[in-house]
Order: sequence, then structure tokens, then C-alpha cells
Amino acid sequence: MPEEEERYGLSSSAAAARLGHDGFNELPSAKPRALWQVAFDVLREPMLLLLIAASAVYLIIGDIREALLLFASVFVVIAIAFVQRRKTERALDALRDLASPRAQALRDGAWQRIPARELARGDIILVKEGDRVPADAVLLESTNVSVDESLLTGESVPVRKRAARQSPSWQRPGGDDLPFVYFGSLVTQGQGIAQVAATGMLTEIGRIGKALQTLAPEPTPMERDIRRAVVIFAVIGLSLCALVTVLFGWLRGSWLEGLLAGITLAMANLPEEMPVVLSLFLVLGAWRISRHGVLTRRSAAIEALGSATVLCVDKTGTLTQNRMEIEALWTPAMTRVKRHDGAALSAELLEVLRVGVLACEREPYDPMEKAFQTYAAERLPAFAREHASWSVAHTYSLSPTQLSVAYVWRVGGNGDLFVAAKGAPEAIAALCNLSEQTRQQVAAEVARMAGDGLRVLAIARGSIPTITGNDAPWPSDQAALRLQFLGLAGLEDPVRATAPAAVSECRGAGVRVVMITGDHAVTARAIARQVGLDDSADVITGPDLESLAPAQLRTRVATTSIYARVMPEQKLKLIQAFKAAGETVAMTGDGVNDAPALKAAHIGIAMGRRGSDVAREAADLILVEDDFSAIVAALRLGRRIYDNIQNAMSYIVGVHVPTAGMAVLPLIFGWQLVLYPAHVIFLEFVIDPACSIAFEAEPTARNAMQRPPRRRDARLFNLRNLSSSMLQGLIVLIGVAVLYRSVLAAGAGEGWTS
Repeated sequence: MPEEEERYGLSSSAAAARLGHDGFNELPSAKPRALWQVAFDVLREPMLLLLIAASAVYLIIGDIREALLLFASVFVVIAIAFVQRRKTERALDALRDLASPRAQALRDGAWQRIPARELARGDIILVKEGDRVPADAVLLESTNVSVDESLLTGESVPVRKRAARQSPSWQRPGGDDLPFVYFGSLVTQGQGIAQVAATGMLTEIGRIGKALQTLAPEPTPMERDIRRAVVIFAVIGLSLCALVTVLFGWLRGSWLEGLLAGITLAMANLPEEMPVVLSLFLVLGAWRISRHGVLTRRSAAIEALGSATVLCVDKTGTLTQNRMEIEALWTPAMTRVKRHDGAALSAELLEVLRVGVLACEREPYDPMEKAFQTYAAERLPAFAREHASWSVAHTYSLSPTQLSVAYVWRVGGNGDLFVAAKGAPEAIAALCNLSEQTRQQVAAEVARMAGDGLRVLAIARGSIPTITGNDAPWPSDQAALRLQFLGLAGLEDPVRATAPAAVSECRGAGVRVVMITGDHAVTARAIARQVGLDDSADVITGPDLESLAPAQLRTRVATTSIYARVMPEQKLKLIQAFKAAGETVAMTGDGVNDAPALKAAHIGIAMGRRGSDVAREAADLILVEDDFSAIVAALRLGRRIYDNIQNAMSYIVGVHVPTAGMAVLPLIFGWQLVLYPAHVIFLEFVIDPACSIAFEAEPTARNAMQRPPRRRDARLFNLRNLSSSMLQGLIVLIGVAVLYRSVLAAGAGEGWTS
């Protein structure tokens, strides 16, 4: 990096030139489809083609009213389709909105606040506590910087950063002591100066945007079944149309009327109301599911819930609450108290908590520091009042060589100094010069807490050599502080109270729950035990995934339920492996890192309260209150909806038998025609859907959540229900035909009113 750029930043002209080459620091949104493209897709539907043909025939024979009626039907259908299809995916727009609207950059030798979209490669920027990082950048200076990268990595704990040494090679997010900060991540502590390394689609978040662009939602099995049925019936109908037209024209000499009769028969054969009824049932199903706290973005995914065999969940924010809390405190006197035991804290444990709070920022962003304050508010209600007059005189920051922080407090107005320190147990132990026996005690307790999935911090207090005068130098290193070891604090991201029961019910319904997380394997296994996941198989980590061939991964996913240290593209790889293994995959998630996998899954389920906009836009379903148990309710309703749709479709097949029969019998026996295109349209788009509503209200079967998921390749129409429907339809046809023939025999005809 040129020294002038580091000192003075980019010039306005240089920034403009780089923006012209690289583009703005934003992610492009998908272009909406033109009206003519939507109309063209809709007009390829067989029913609409037949409607247009019938309208043309009516125009030729001079029946303007009927022609206009049918043309109006065509335009109504196009308008409805246009409104629905214009609701396209907006995931890239949400990705762009994650950026801070403005950024502080060094331009032309002066600090300026500029729109984040105008940042260019090489810009010098200031990042500080509470800011969203506006671009991928390399830290040049770092003062105790910690960053929450969970949106990109799934890791629930912020990672510390350090300033770059020389020109480091770019690395992907994840892990401590990297000199890189990434677009969209949140600075939880400290501040730093960084140089922009990548903008827009070239950032890590841009890589996710590219992945989203390459993914398209797949049609559900039910959609494919109905589309296949419509095509089959369309071929049969068009064949009959040609046959009837020729026979009518040859026998009666009226080719236009024959064409109209043929079109009527073809329309009567087409079960075009099937997509209408499916849409209606799914809309009503979405309403029913919303009453359980689940919003539907893509209604077709509702029926797929009934066939879900694997539910992939992200640990952070899905099985857990995505916040830190202190679970255990420990002192070398072998005193250990867990938060939920209800036991009172001894004076020694209260001192661990008090000093732990003093080793934090007063208004922290770091979730672990917030956890100390929250617990202190419960156990030390007078803390804030007692320390209101204290002020921070000096701070010792975290560094790669010293994994601890220390705050020097000036006690009231008497000038006394108090030191509070916290950090990695081995770092604090070294500063406190512990005896070998105490070191072994501490190490054993750290191992036990880590085995329970806790993140462990050591707490110490101390004093500092007297500082005379405000300008006197402070000791340059924490080693000069006289620290006394107090104890350990174990923190965790707590499990949601409803998660274990929800996991158990999923297991009873034949749905395997799989955890995919960016956290460490030990933490993942501990959470799995708490919620009741199968942890008998080995945990597969991100590096393991990279080493597995696709065939090996398909074999391993059949038995492994825990995946740890997984990167975003690896989540997508896992979803694709499950799909390749024949599973119907539902996935929950809340971060940007989950978006590609949410979109690729058969059913993507995003967290609504804590989830990112990107995850919500990429998902099919959204949990309003992030309640994992709501997924179980959605699964149950998905099975009910499928059962009711199957019953409604059987009814439609059955009712088409008398409709088609009454279109062709008058031609065969020379009776007066009873059905014309307008009648068929009214039957298929109004009467049949209205009658089908009765099936939608059918209650859930008693064994809905005790039976295994239906097979992914199970057909909506099988020989049993088709033959039953056809038989019932034939019985109705016989009755209607006999009644109509009797009416004609009684002298009734066109215009008959008595």
C-alpha cells in the first residue's frame, strides 16, 4: 500500500476512478420481469389457449358478447398471474441494506462521512464499537477490536482482531487475531483504522449474493404432479377436440360449430381448476399456519412439510437464544454454583461476579460483557449505586500476545486505584503467578466447563503502583499489575426452553433433526445432548467436509447429526448432499450465512425476530417469535393440508367425468348441446373450487404425527384414488344423463321456461 494513501487516504479523483472500474459498494438487485414475459408464460397454459381459440370462433360466427366474455376471462387470469409473479425474491436487496448507510473515510487528507456505497478499494476507514463494517478491509490500527461475525460464520461469540503486519494474505472469516474485518459484521468492542480491500460483489457477503443468484426454487412434488396431470388431460382433450370437430363437421356440415363443440369438450377434460384449488388450499393453509406463529413466503412449501425427512437447524438463534448468559461461577476453594441451581452465591463468588463486571465496558456491545451486567443486576442489585462515582483511569487491551483485558478504576474522589481483569484462564493464571496445585485445579475446572459447552473466562483483581500526577506514565504491560486470582465464569448461549420437546416430537414423526453450526465441536455436542439430538456418531467439522468426496459425504450424512465449524458454502454443500441422498430437507437459519442453504432446501425456515433480512427473504417460511416448537405445528399442519388437498383433487377428477360426459353425449346421441365454453369456465373456475372448500376444513388425522413422512416420490394421483374418483364420477354422469334425456323427452328445449 503506498504510504501516501495510508497517510492521506484516497483523493476524490482516485476514488471516482476506482468506483468506475469496480462499481459501487453495493449488491445489484434482480431485474423485474417485463409484463410481456409474464403474459407470454401465462398464455402458454392449455386452458388459456383454448379460451382464446373459443373467443376467436365466437367472433367469426358473430357472437360478440360471448367472445368478449371469454376474452375478459383471459385478461383476468393474466392480471392475477402478473401480480403473483412480480413478487420475486429480494434477497440481494436485503443484503445491500445490511451495509451502514454512511461510513467515515479519509478522503483528500481529511476525515469525511460519505455514503457507504461510495467507498472504493483502498479507502481508509474508521470502524468503532456499534458500527457495521461497511466493506471488507484490513486493519491498520486496532485498539481492543472485537467483531461479531455470526452473520457470516455462525459463530455466536465475537472474535478479537489485531492490526496487520506488513501485507497479509487474505483469509476467510472465522477465528481470533485475524487483521481482517468483513462487510456486514458488527464491531462489538474497541475501534480501529482499516483499508478497504474489497467492495460490493467482491466481498465475503458478495460471495453469498452470487450463490443466491445461481439458485432457483424447485417445484414441489405436488406442483409437478398437478402439472403432469394437466398436461396429460390437455393432450387427451386436444385429441378429442380434433376428433369431435371432424365428426361434427362431417356429420352435420357445420365446421365452426364443430370446432366450438370440440373446444368445449377439450376444456371440459382439462382439470384447469386444479391449480386454482391448490392455490386456494395453500393460501388458507398459510393462514392456519400463521396462527401458530409461522408466516409463509412461498405457499408451495407448505405441502412439502408433510414429506420432510430431515430438519437441518442452526444452533445459534434456533436451538439456542442467540445471547450469552453466565451459567456457572467457580473459585479455587472448589466452590461451584450453576445459575439455575437456585443456590445462594457465597461472598467469594459474588466478588468474582463484581470484579467481572468491573472488567467490562460500562455500556457494552459484547454479548459476554452484557451477560456479566445482566447477572449482576440479579445478584448485586446495589452494584450500580456503589460504583457510580468510579471512573476508568486506564485500559489494558486484548492482544495476540496477552489474551486478557484490564481496567484501572479510580475509586471515587480519593485517588485510590483498583484493577479488574478478565481473559483466557491460562493468561490470567500466568499474570497471577499461581502455584502448581492451583494451576491444576483451574485447568481441571476449565476442562469440565468446556466439556459442558461453556466459554470460560478467568477473573482477577489487583492494585497498581501509585501514579503521581495525571501525566505520569502507566505501566506498559499487564505483567506489572499485582493481580490476585479470584475464579472462573462459564458462559453459554442458553437452549430454548421449547427445543427439547420439539426435537422429540420431530423424532416421533420420523423427521431427523440435524445441527449445523459454526461453533466448536465440543460446544455443538454439549448443546446436542441438552436438546436430545443423536450424538452417538462422530461430529463432522468444516475441514472434514472439505476432505470428503461427494459420494463419501452422501454416506456420512445418513448417520451424522452434528456438524461444527461449518462455513456458509459448506452448509449449501450439506443441503445438496442430503438432497442427493433422497431426503426431503427443511432447514432453519437466521444469519446471512444461512441464506444460500435456506434457498436451496426444499423448505427454508427463517427466524423472524433475530433473523437477518437476507435469511427471511431467502426462506419459504418465517418463525415470527423464533419458537422452535412452531416448526412442529407447521409440520403437523403440512400433513393435514396435503391430506385435504388429495381429497379435493380426487373430487375434481370425479366431477370432470360428468362434465366431459355431458359435453360429448349430446354429440353422440344428437341431443341439443348443454355445455358451451362459458359454462365450462364457470364450472371450473367458480363452482368446482367453491365446492372443494369443504375438504379444506377437514381436521388433522389422529395419527398425523405418528406416521413416517410420505415418500418424496409419492404421487398425488395413484391408481386407487383415481379409480375410486372415476367410478363415483361415472355414477353421477349416468344420473345426470338420464335426467337430461328425460327433460328433453318431456319437450323441453332452448328457451324452455316451464
